[in-house]
Amino acid sequence: MTLLDVRHLSVAFGGIQAVSDVALRMAHGQIVTVIGPNGAGKTTLLSAIAGIIPASGSVTFGGVDLARHTVESRVAGGLSLVPEKRELFAGMTVAENLRLGGWRLRAQGFRAATRAMDECYALFPRLAERRGQRAGTLSGGERQMLAMARALMAKPTLLMLDEPSLGLAPLIVRDIFRTIRALRETGVSILLVEQNARAALAISDYGYVLEGGRIALEGDGAALAADPRIVEMYLGTAAR
Repeated sequence: MTLLDVRHLSVAFGGIQAVSDVALRMAHGQIVTVIGPNGAGKTTLLSAIAGIIPASGSVTFGGVDLARHTVESRVAGGLSLVPEKRELFAGMTVAENLRLGGWRLRAQGFRAATRAMDECYALFPRLAERRGQRAGTLSGGERQMLAMARALMAKPTLLMLDEPSLGLAPLIVRDIFRTIRALRETGVSILLVEQNARAALAISDYGYVLEGGRIALEGDGAALAADPRIVEMYLGTAAR
């Protein structure tokens, strides 16, 4: 069953076309990756799907047309975005950031929020150790974990991740991708934008290559990873 159906999506800034006529689909339980060079429009695409920036075309999520839905209502409907800059509240503790992420659970009572936090701590044990520490004092890898955990507090059906490995050490990157795999096993679908094409395609069911704001190639993750053009452009030494 189709979870996300994006059709003819276009975004322009001051007359400059950042994303043009993009079509993207994914099913429940999939990990789908969007790769491409810097400036290809990957972040813009995620922001448009999340409702952060205006776009033409259509975005249907779980069978619902999101045209009139705000960012908040999209989150409430099960669509969450972890932005590239993570955008944590640096002066607040790990636990306080998580509580803010779980705002939609308030109606279900204290126990629901506590249970969600416990699930996040089980997924990211390092955050449990630092629950009383201010977010601004965490390492880069810990901040990425917290950003993901805060988004998961909203109990999303679809989690969109924008460059989760950016600036992280290789060992931490492996942990992050291991966690993404684990999330899929819990029923969370993942739409992943990632410069580390090798690692992203290795865990993906399907992939899209975005170039100049347009979809240049698409296919199964394994098929894209074996495509000579993809190997030459994205899977060389820099992508290891």
